[in-house]
Amino acid sequence: MTRPESAGYEYDVVISGASLAGSAAAILLARRGVRVALLERRSDPEAYKVLCTHSLTANAYPVLDELGLVPAIEEAGAVRNEARWYTRWGWIEPRAAPKGPELPYAYNIRRSTLDPLIRSRAAQTPGVDLLLGHQVTGLVREAGRTTGVRASTPQGEREIRARLVVGADGKDSAVAKFAGVPARQYENGRFGYLAHFRNLPLSGGIGQAWFLEPDMAYAFPNDDGVTVMAVLPGKDRLPAFRNDLEGSFLAFIRALPEAPPIDAAERVTKIIGTIDYPLHSRKPTAPGMALIGDAALTSDPLWGVGCGWALESAQWLSEAVARAATGRDDLDRSLAAYERRHRRQLQGHQHLATDFAKARPFNPVERLVFSAAARDASLARHMHLFASRLIGPPRFLNPAALAKAAAVNIKHRASATPPTR
Repeated sequence: MTRPESAGYEYDVVISGASLAGSAAAILLARRGVRVALLERRSDPEAYKVLCTHSLTANAYPVLDELGLVPAIEEAGAVRNEARWYTRWGWIEPRAAPKGPELPYAYNIRRSTLDPLIRSRAAQTPGVDLLLGHQVTGLVREAGRTTGVRASTPQGEREIRARLVVGADGKDSAVAKFAGVPARQYENGRFGYLAHFRNLPLSGGIGQAWFLEPDMAYAFPNDDGVTVMAVLPGKDRLPAFRNDLEGSFLAFIRALPEAPPIDAAERVTKIIGTIDYPLHSRKPTAPGMALIGDAALTSDPLWGVGCGWALESAQWLSEAVARAATGRDDLDRSLAAYERRHRRQLQGHQHLATDFAKARPFNPVERLVFSAAARDASLARHMHLFASRLIGPPRFLNPAALAKAAAVNIKHRASATPPTR
């Protein structure tokens, strides 16, 4: 039984969190005839997430397209997120094949631009009530399932009942906490700091990432001529950063191969970051409840996948539960379908991310693939598909790809070996 008969529902779905995942889910559910209360604890409609890679990987493009946001974010100055990656074997530089289609892409766009844009679209969507200044303080429970939320509002405490409660409230999800859904945590062996620079030229005018084994860095060009520059060193370097954050941050960037000329650019933000950012995952469903975005799974920020997965999980949930949320299907069965898809799509990616978050050098398989991708255009494109989260680990590391990588490296070594006399 998935609907307690005594529950009087004000909405079909209550979503806690009106950032990317929550706003996208509200739009997609409402378009399917679902009545949605979209709760946001902050009262400012222009509020945005500050600590972020500000990048939407290419797997998010179909969701942006379904939301109708592509023209708006391009008009707002979003930059297509082409990138090149430094390794000890040289640069991996994915390019479209001759006479082939262009490489898949999405966008780099600052959250100060993107968050208010998607939240505004949600507020304008028929069937969505955006309720600002509403912070979830507890869940309404009946017959062992969640049937609503209690919220602190500008007008006082309020109870809102719904068939489904969705936690889109980030890695420290209050909805998950109140529902008793534990998080499985994985240590991150790196810490991270970033700052925004204006008029920072990058090689080729595209994003750059540095795999320094184990340290990392990236530079992503964004809207309005602003580039996000981030460093992610191993924690053995933390004492130096604590002693002199600005000096250590700038020195780290200056020492990068083909380092961006930050001293000639204008830094327009403070240096911000975190010294402890564990990865975590939660079971994304419980009776009457679902989790999306970082509330369900938080990955390593060095990969820049969080925004894309937030949008994808919102889409997966809306496709799975829309009929059930309006009482036309079984909600528990629909939630189970969402959970299976979430696990199938993201579990393998997260497994690799948690292993690499140990801040270790490349393992033998990574050395094989990264070195070959620096030497072969087709393998560089193959890596681009994986970095864009358009293919999963089984396809990325399939036997044919590994065999080709081995052949590329053997040929390279043969050509580099001087002939014997």
